[in-house]
Amino acid sequence: MAKRRRSTAPKAVEFTGTCASGICDPVRTQGLKAPAPSGTHDLVNLVGPGLFVAAAVSKQGGTNDLTFVILEIDGRNVTNLSFAAANNQGLTQHNPYGLVMLHSTAIKTVTIGFPTPLVYKRSLKLSVKVNETNVVQILANVIHGAV
Repeated sequence: MAKRRRSTAPKAVEFTGTCASGICDPVRTQGLKAPAPSGTHDLVNLVGPGLFVAAAVSKQGGTNDLTFVILEIDGRNVTNLSFAAANNQGLTQHNPYGLVMLHSTAIKTVTIGFPTPLVYKRSLKLSVKVNETNVVQILANVIHGAV
Protein backbone atom coordinates (compact mmCIF):
# COMPACT_ATOMS: atom_id res chain seq x y z
CA MET A 1 0.00 0.00 0.00
CA ALA A 2 1.41 3.35 -1.08
CA LYS A 3 1.78 6.10 1.47
CA ARG A 4 -0.05 9.30 0.70
CA ARG A 5 2.11 12.44 0.83
CA ARG A 6 0.72 15.44 2.54
CA SER A 7 0.79 18.65 0.60
CA THR A 8 2.99 21.35 2.06
CA ALA A 9 1.14 24.10 0.17
CA PRO A 10 -0.86 26.37 2.46
CA LYS A 11 -4.60 26.05 2.23
CA ALA A 12 -6.60 29.02 1.00
CA VAL A 13 -8.37 30.76 3.84
CA GLU A 14 -11.71 32.37 3.12
CA PHE A 15 -12.32 35.60 4.99
CA THR A 16 -15.68 35.62 6.74
CA GLY A 17 -15.39 38.32 9.40
CA THR A 18 -14.62 41.99 9.62
CA CYS A 19 -11.21 43.65 9.72
CA ALA A 20 -11.37 45.06 13.24
CA SER A 21 -7.64 45.61 13.64
CA GLY A 22 -7.00 46.81 10.11
CA ILE A 23 -8.50 47.96 6.84
CA CYS A 24 -9.84 45.38 4.41
CA ASP A 25 -8.84 45.76 0.76
CA PRO A 26 -7.07 49.16 1.01
CA VAL A 27 -6.84 51.13 -2.22
CA ARG A 28 -5.87 54.61 -3.42
CA THR A 29 -8.19 56.64 -5.63
CA GLN A 30 -6.76 59.69 -7.36
CA GLY A 31 -8.30 62.81 -8.87
CA LEU A 32 -6.64 65.54 -10.92
CA LYS A 33 -7.73 68.93 -12.22
CA ALA A 34 -5.18 70.71 -14.42
CA PRO A 35 -5.47 73.60 -14.83
CA ALA A 36 -7.94 74.39 -12.05
CA PRO A 37 -10.02 77.47 -12.92
CA SER A 38 -12.29 79.18 -10.40
CA GLY A 39 -15.23 77.06 -9.32
CA THR A 40 -15.98 73.77 -7.58
CA HIS A 41 -14.29 70.62 -8.86
CA ASP A 42 -15.16 67.09 -7.69
CA LEU A 43 -11.91 65.16 -7.51
CA VAL A 44 -12.91 61.83 -5.93
CA ASN A 45 -16.41 60.32 -5.68
CA LEU A 46 -16.78 56.95 -3.95
CA VAL A 47 -19.90 54.84 -3.52
CA GLY A 48 -20.28 53.13 -0.14
CA PRO A 49 -20.16 51.36 2.05
CA GLY A 50 -16.49 51.85 2.86
CA LEU A 51 -13.90 53.25 5.23
CA PHE A 52 -12.10 56.56 4.77
CA VAL A 53 -8.51 56.26 5.97
CA ALA A 54 -6.76 59.42 4.76
CA ALA A 55 -6.49 61.97 1.95
CA ALA A 56 -4.01 64.46 0.57
CA VAL A 57 -4.85 67.40 -1.70
CA SER A 58 -1.93 69.19 -3.35
CA LYS A 59 -2.19 72.59 -5.04
CA GLN A 60 0.35 74.03 -7.40
CA GLY A 61 0.15 77.77 -8.09
CA GLY A 62 -2.51 80.22 -7.08
CA THR A 63 -2.47 83.80 -5.90
CA ASN A 64 -3.98 83.87 -2.39
CA ASP A 65 -4.55 80.27 -1.13
CA LEU A 66 -8.33 80.69 -1.07
CA THR A 67 -8.83 77.20 -2.45
CA PHE A 68 -11.04 75.16 -0.13
CA VAL A 69 -10.68 71.42 0.49
CA ILE A 70 -14.11 69.86 1.05
CA LEU A 71 -14.71 66.33 2.34
CA GLU A 72 -18.30 65.07 2.52
CA ILE A 73 -19.31 61.69 3.90
CA ASP A 74 -22.89 60.54 3.31
CA GLY A 75 -23.84 64.10 2.38
CA ARG A 76 -22.45 65.55 5.61
CA ASN A 77 -19.66 68.09 5.69
CA VAL A 78 -16.58 66.74 7.46
CA THR A 79 -13.96 69.23 6.24
CA ASN A 80 -14.23 72.59 4.51
CA LEU A 81 -11.03 74.55 4.94
CA SER A 82 -8.93 76.76 2.69
CA PHE A 83 -5.17 76.45 2.37
CA ALA A 84 -4.91 79.99 3.81
CA ALA A 85 -7.10 79.14 6.81
CA ALA A 86 -5.09 76.00 7.59
CA ASN A 87 -1.93 78.12 7.62
CA ASN A 88 -3.52 80.92 9.65
CA GLN A 89 -4.87 78.46 12.24
CA GLY A 90 -1.44 76.94 12.70
CA LEU A 91 -2.38 73.55 11.26
CA THR A 92 1.14 73.23 9.88
CA GLN A 93 2.31 70.25 11.90
CA HIS A 94 0.93 66.91 13.10
CA ASN A 95 -2.02 67.36 15.45
CA PRO A 96 -4.95 65.31 16.80
CA TYR A 97 -7.51 67.33 14.83
CA GLY A 98 -6.71 65.40 11.66
CA LEU A 99 -5.85 68.28 9.27
CA VAL A 100 -2.35 69.42 8.38
CA MET A 101 -1.14 71.87 5.72
CA LEU A 102 2.37 71.24 4.44
CA HIS A 103 4.20 73.28 1.85
CA SER A 104 7.32 73.60 -0.25
CA THR A 105 8.32 76.49 -2.46
CA ALA A 106 6.06 75.29 -5.29
CA ILE A 107 3.35 73.06 -3.81
CA LYS A 108 1.00 73.19 -0.82
CA THR A 109 -0.69 70.07 0.49
CA VAL A 110 -3.58 69.62 2.90
CA THR A 111 -3.69 66.17 4.49
CA ILE A 112 -6.73 64.68 6.19
CA GLY A 113 -6.50 61.70 8.52
CA PHE A 114 -8.20 60.99 11.82
CA PRO A 115 -7.14 58.63 14.65
CA THR A 116 -9.68 56.05 13.48
CA PRO A 117 -11.13 55.39 10.01
CA LEU A 118 -14.45 57.06 9.20
CA VAL A 119 -17.27 54.89 7.85
CA TYR A 120 -19.25 56.02 4.82
CA LYS A 121 -22.45 54.12 4.15
CA ARG A 122 -23.54 55.72 0.88
CA SER A 123 -20.90 58.08 -0.47
CA LEU A 124 -17.66 59.93 0.00
CA LYS A 125 -16.86 63.05 -2.02
CA LEU A 126 -13.62 65.01 -2.00
CA SER A 127 -13.79 68.29 -3.86
CA VAL A 128 -12.15 71.69 -4.02
CA LYS A 129 -13.60 75.16 -4.45
CA VAL A 130 -11.07 77.37 -6.20
CA ASN A 131 -11.46 81.09 -5.39
CA GLU A 132 -8.14 82.25 -6.83
CA THR A 133 -6.42 82.59 -10.18
CA ASN A 134 -3.37 80.83 -11.64
CA VAL A 135 -3.88 77.41 -10.02
CA VAL A 136 -1.80 75.19 -12.29
CA GLN A 137 -3.12 71.88 -10.95
CA ILE A 138 -4.78 70.17 -8.02
CA LEU A 139 -4.04 66.54 -7.26
CA ALA A 140 -6.03 64.50 -4.70
CA ASN A 141 -5.40 61.03 -3.30
CA VAL A 142 -7.85 59.21 -1.04
CA ILE A 143 -6.93 56.02 0.80
CA HIS A 144 -10.00 53.94 1.55
CA GLY A 145 -10.99 50.37 2.28
CA ALA A 146 -13.86 47.97 2.66
CA VAL A 147 -16.04 47.70 5.73
